[in-house]
Amino acid sequence: MSTDTRHIVVLGGGALGISTAAHLIRKGVDVTVVTEAELASGASGRSLSWLNSAGERSQEYHDFRLAGIDRYRELKAAHPDSDWLEFGGGVFWGTGAEAARDRHDAEVAKDYASQLLDPQSLSEVVPGLNAVAVDSAAVFNPEEGWVSLPHLIDHLSAQITEGGGLIVTGAGRSSVLTEGGRALGVRTASGEEHRGDAVVVACGPQTPAVVAELGVRLEDASPLSMLVISEPFEVPERVVLNTPRAAVRPNPGSTIAIDHDWYEDQIVTNEDGTYDIPQETVDELVAEAARLYAGEPGIRAAGWKIGLKPIPGDGEPVFGELDSVPGCYAIFTHSGATLALIGGELVANELVDGVKEEMLATFRPERFGQSQVAAAS
Repeated sequence: MSTDTRHIVVLGGGALGISTAAHLIRKGVDVTVVTEAELASGASGRSLSWLNSAGERSQEYHDFRLAGIDRYRELKAAHPDSDWLEFGGGVFWGTGAEAARDRHDAEVAKDYASQLLDPQSLSEVVPGLNAVAVDSAAVFNPEEGWVSLPHLIDHLSAQITEGGGLIVTGAGRSSVLTEGGRALGVRTASGEEHRGDAVVVACGPQTPAVVAELGVRLEDASPLSMLVISEPFEVPERVVLNTPRAAVRPNPGSTIAIDHDWYEDQIVTNEDGTYDIPQETVDELVAEAARLYAGEPGIRAAGWKIGLKPIPGDGEPVFGELDSVPGCYAIFTHSGATLALIGGELVANELVDGVKEEMLATFRPERFGQSQVAAAS
């Protein structure tokens, strides 16, 4: 890309698309955001959005995530009173002491802040936790946090519109326009066209299908998942909990967000593309979350959302321009929350400055192999 780029079309109204658009606006670029339904109506609206680089991963991915967390710390420092972004730490335990020990060893090896604690010690660090629920060992990561992505998207989308950007919602299933093999805009489901100098495809789990129409293959391992939001209650702790039967984070409004993966096979896909899950499964997940807190407070589900969780086939993020479709960038990653701010910043830099960012070097789309553009339109 080059400094001649003056108008970018972003396809996708989730955290990564909106972050990219906001960073482009700050650089003085005209931006149009096109999204299928409403902002945050896809994966960003049902993400646990735990800010971390816990466990094992490649050094490049770890560094990328650490940079992402740093950007959130900067945002929190600028908006200290925000109740949708907090750094209270994270707790993990698995089935058996070895799970926690292995995780702790991997984290210490890469200088990630990690404490291996027995249940009693953990209950002293996190007083509102039910120590009885903890296995023989747990990991406490004091520098982790969480964000409510719908609130982040509201914050960033205001910057886009204040900067003169256009946000088009309710566009339906849209596609990338090409001419002479180059991306030049987006066509909505109704046939409306939004043209520009380049296109960023950041459609969460739909990204592989969108770029497949351009003859580009991204390996896709996106599973179905569910996020439950509780009714308000007196939340005893502000930490993220990642446990064998429930993953929990605080949420604005004295609520919590809950997810996990043990119930994936109980999700039913309907003929119209919607999803259902038995009420008793939701109740069981909420009960598992309640057991994590001292006194096992009564918690009820206020609602839940089900959909695909975006995960590339090799687990690593996808960020970069498509070799076979100049002017088209693809963003596809499981860690959309942690990487939202830094990822949007780096993609915006490449689009405007025309220089490839070193931090994205191992995450380029071509690692999956790309065919030629299937058709120009």
